[in-house]
Amino acid sequence: MTEPHGDAAARQQPTGQAGLLPTADGPAIRGALGALLRSARWLAAGAFLLMLVATGLGLLIPPLLGYLVDLVAEQRAADTIVLPVLLILGIAIGQGITTAVGLTRLARLGEGMLAELRERFVRRALHLPLERVEQAGSGDLTARVTNDVSMIADAVRNALPELARSGLTIVLTLIGMIVLDWRFAAVALVVAPIHVLTVRWYQRHAVPLYAAQRVATGAQQHQLLDTVGGAHTVRTFRLGTAHVDKVRTRSTRAMELMLRGVRLVTGFYNRLNFAELLGLSTVLITGFVLVQNGSATIGTATAAALYFHNLFNPINAALRLVDDAQVALASLARLVGVTELPPQPENTRTGQQLDPTIKVANVRHEYVPGQPVLRDIDLEVAAGQRVALVGASGAGKTTLAKLIAGIHAPSRGSITLGEVDLTERGPHAISDLVGLISQEVHVFAGPLADDLRLAKPKAADEELLAAVDQVGARDWVQALPDGLATVVGEGGHRLTVTQAQQLALARLILADPRIAILDEATADAGSAGARVLESAAANALAGRTALVVAHRLTQAAACDRIVVLDAGAIVETGTHDELVAADGRYARLWRAWSAPRPT
Repeated sequence: MTEPHGDAAARQQPTGQAGLLPTADGPAIRGALGALLRSARWLAAGAFLLMLVATGLGLLIPPLLGYLVDLVAEQRAADTIVLPVLLILGIAIGQGITTAVGLTRLARLGEGMLAELRERFVRRALHLPLERVEQAGSGDLTARVTNDVSMIADAVRNALPELARSGLTIVLTLIGMIVLDWRFAAVALVVAPIHVLTVRWYQRHAVPLYAAQRVATGAQQHQLLDTVGGAHTVRTFRLGTAHVDKVRTRSTRAMELMLRGVRLVTGFYNRLNFAELLGLSTVLITGFVLVQNGSATIGTATAAALYFHNLFNPINAALRLVDDAQVALASLARLVGVTELPPQPENTRTGQQLDPTIKVANVRHEYVPGQPVLRDIDLEVAAGQRVALVGASGAGKTTLAKLIAGIHAPSRGSITLGEVDLTERGPHAISDLVGLISQEVHVFAGPLADDLRLAKPKAADEELLAAVDQVGARDWVQALPDGLATVVGEGGHRLTVTQAQQLALARLILADPRIAILDEATADAGSAGARVLESAAANALAGRTALVVAHRLTQAAACDRIVVLDAGAIVETGTHDELVAADGRYARLWRAWSAPRPT
């Protein structure tokens, strides 16, 4: 029903590169881009044609200027320059119009492809198995949906139009120089090896560097989210120094890679500047020699120099954009890597008709090989029974809840729901049968009614009000400015922690799963709020098989049975009265919980 909240044991899983979501290779990227282009092929063809016309018109200007130079050198009459000047003016206007229209079409093409890619990514990311996301770390997925999308968007909006125009200008200008005088074109190509070697040198170093930067940034974000999100646990176990060291280490790694990138770009531009100086000097010297021996006119040499000078900006822009292209390509590979993941299996066994019993047999689970979080767990929850899981932080309560909810697969052993093994159910079938509410509840931005209808899209307002009434929320819902139509979440009416959890419990009632799991759902509420939520939870769990990860022992005491975990193993089980009478671990916890708090 909501995002799962991990206990200390669950956070022991690795966050290194091995668990990251996949990155696409070259063929996969080309295939994805080809598919996007095919869906907009007519728009792409129109944009290319307009840019071709605009670039071709621009290349008519240097020969006309060269012709004007020859007219002046030959001391022709003033009226002979009128027609060339008018032609230059008309060409400039035509080039401006076609360039504007072509860039507009190109922008539409790029934005459309970006929107489709973004939709594919979000659609796929929303259906990733939660275990896969947790293995990668929340920072990896967050970096892809924020930083990587921003990098690609910037490339589409800025780099793509300039790169397209620069590429066309380079090709057509070289053709124009050949038509003008092949010797100037041959001389201009002297600097081509420098450009080729510069690009190869840059790509050889840039591709792995930018990929490493993306990984380091994702690891840095994950560590920041993990430290800030688990601040309470960090403070409780005095892990502040260790977490600060981890943040410093990952931040230092990201900074070092960024500085390497700066040095790489500096070397790249130094090589381009040298090629520019060498090329222009060669063309000017060649023009001087050809004019001196009568092989070319001053106008032809002028046009050739203008052609080569016109190559400066597009060549430098195209090669400069190699930097942006490498960054965008690394980001694109990360997005395509997610979109190309195979889909989750569909429902293999539906579950609503089955007896909602839970059986856990000889289950062991490890996040890190050789470091078991759960050890030889055997547990049976009968249909309609309410069982509480209690124990110290890190005992494995949340991990066991996640295994039963199908978020993780056990390393060993089996879990059956309604006599059917979890491995025989698809994720959608499990979600139909099991509802999970965690400590962390997300309130989506929009009308409150829409948030509730996430659990039951066709529910009438009367059903929504009945659900909020069952969790004790009807009074404050009806007191909102617009009732169920009130906009809540980011940018709207802010709900309290207790109200947000009541909203999650109301969703549980509307979804009506046969099995419900509450993972410390009252932990963040104050004493008064916790009492409200315990009553709301009792109503929401009525008639369901329930597993309650209990932060407050009063909630555990109200359950049919209590299971006590320690270091990943079940050490006690029984009713509240039985465990108190046994004077074991639970009894000690209960006495500590019930003792008067100092004022």
